[in-house]
Amino acid sequence: MKKIRLMLVDDQSLFREALRTLLALQEDFEIVAEAGNGETACSLARVHQPDVILMDLRMPGMGGVAATRRIVSAMPAARVVVLTTFEEDEEIFEAMRAGALGYLLKACSAEKLCEAVRAAAKGTSVLEPSVAARMMAELNRLSAREGKKISQPLADPLSDRELAVLKLLAVGCSNKEIGSRLNITEGTVKNHMTNVLGKLGALDRTQAALRAREMGLI
Repeated sequence: MKKIRLMLVDDQSLFREALRTLLALQEDFEIVAEAGNGETACSLARVHQPDVILMDLRMPGMGGVAATRRIVSAMPAARVVVLTTFEEDEEIFEAMRAGALGYLLKACSAEKLCEAVRAAAKGTSVLEPSVAARMMAELNRLSAREGKKISQPLADPLSDRELAVLKLLAVGCSNKEIGSRLNITEGTVKNHMTNVLGKLGALDRTQAALRAREMGLI
């Protein structure tokens, strides 16, 4: 079994220790490196080439946003998942723009964290619903400040159902939740999701939400 190689980045050693203890219980995880600041994280990422990096935002010296930007720029295959203490952390939005694949609250359950790591390893966005909603609110605020939306019509427009799926994924709904709200099967949701990503030219759910907002679709 090929294990998912993890790097833990957090300036609080006790939190890293707890995280390491929890993740080490999973047979498909292998913790290859730990760092207490952004500079060290960038250096260790180059050496160990982790599949998934769990990244704190606020650390002394280089913080999580700058570290994410540098790591993703140097290693596009690296999957960075931000772990934040507060869902109102203003740096979450910047971390996503820097290339983070997803974000979770540090208070999330062990089960959710492990699922998020596995999803990230496959290139799937990890969306904390409350944080996703805040990110979209921030995008709305920026659009309002600029006084306009960027109009970029799609060559292949989204159907009404695809647009409905897009709006729900943008606020952090899972495929199961989208299916329940739209009264369709989870398999149908996945098909719509594939179409949405393709039409938007997005690699994942987070990128799709960002591009849709920039285009004025949501």
